[in-house]
Amino acid sequence: MNCIKNTGLDKVTDLLIQNNIVGFFQGRSEAGPRALGNRSLLMSPMKKENKDIMNKYKGRELFRPLAASILQQEASKWFDMLGLKESPYMTFSFECIGDKNKIPSVVHVDGSCRIQTVTKNNKYYYNTIKSFYKKTNIPMLLNTSFNIAGDSMVESPKDAIDTFKKSNLKYLYFPEIKTLFAK
Repeated sequence: MNCIKNTGLDKVTDLLIQNNIVGFFQGRSEAGPRALGNRSLLMSPMKKENKDIMNKYKGRELFRPLAASILQQEASKWFDMLGLKESPYMTFSFECIGDKNKIPSVVHVDGSCRIQTVTKNNKYYYNTIKSFYKKTNIPMLLNTSFNIAGDSMVESPKDAIDTFKKSNLKYLYFPEIKTLFAK
């Protein structure tokens, strides 16, 4: 395991573009029923097989859908927001009105997607998605909870490192301290 300090978002974005799963750990644990960017496994939404790759990694059934975290200001360009300005807790699914072929791993078979809109209030997560957007023209990331089947959610930095060590996860990023762990 390598610990790479002073790792900027360009490196993490490149790992996501190269189709890697990146563990993402920051701040306090999320409140509510979903992974909201503080304890997340992230991946590019641009390849259809990423849904299956992520579900296999997590030990979940392959039919289970995954969600997208999207920059709030871009959400209405990709999804019919039904008059809502935001969906910050990943509790609603919206019809995809953008090019579904560009984000196939997060669009469900019925053409919908459960989304989380992300604002600058979640600085590190927002900047990660924004960096991905700048390089790909896709303003979202595939997002799921940072855990594997049979384990509880990652809660502490120690939990994150323990999950990283015992799993097939190759990258773990702590944006607040700009530190990337790699296998």
